[in-house]
Amino acid sequence: MLERCAGVMGMPGRIRWVIAVGGFELVLGIVLIMQAGALLAIDRPAPAPQMERAGNHPTPVVAAVPDGPWRDARRVAESLVAPPPIDLSEIERAEARPPLGDLGLAVPPKRPRPRDWRETLLFRPVATSSATFESMGRKVIIGGVASIEPERTCSFHDVAWPCGQRARAAFNSWLRGRALKCFVPPDIERFAIAAPCSLGKQDAGAWLVSNGWAMALPTGIYGKAQAVAEETQMGIFGPPQ
Repeated sequence: MLERCAGVMGMPGRIRWVIAVGGFELVLGIVLIMQAGALLAIDRPAPAPQMERAGNHPTPVVAAVPDGPWRDARRVAESLVAPPPIDLSEIERAEARPPLGDLGLAVPPKRPRPRDWRETLLFRPVATSSATFESMGRKVIIGGVASIEPERTCSFHDVAWPCGQRARAAFNSWLRGRALKCFVPPDIERFAIAAPCSLGKQDAGAWLVSNGWAMALPTGIYGKAQAVAEETQMGIFGPPQ
């Protein structure tokens, strides 16, 4: 031992200084490790309480709470953490609120047309009733509407008038020989077929119903147009024309 100390004392001063600094850093590191272990022990969550059996009934073992600022923590608003009990017999199902308007209502689904039907121009159409015309060897009924037959008569304030003839004349006057664009089959049918038609960008069925010269079918899309025509006394719903 004396020889080792004598050897250290015999070293140059710079080496002795390096050894002393290294020893101090080693001691400082040990102290820091011990303090870190104490902090980790404080932050570590307490283990779940174990169950000790006393006879047939297990008894929970409450772990000791270490001293600290959280020891005196109080519980706040325990009644608001969990929902209050609900009596199902007091719950009543309410009916759904009706829509505020018709804009949010779903439109009726479009009926699929046969794949071989094509949009075809029918030239020089001639009306045979208020919603039926003949063109290029075809007889077409405007889809979604019921025609007013030429022999029909209407009454307005006890005044009868030939509304069927007037409706056919109004349809012919609107057509003026212009071509109608309709979805029709490629081959000419022997009987009349119902097809949607338009004159330019105007729907022929919408024009007839809104002006009171045809009736909307219950399964069609022109129910609102007919309601407007009845309210404003258009066509067959109004005075003689």
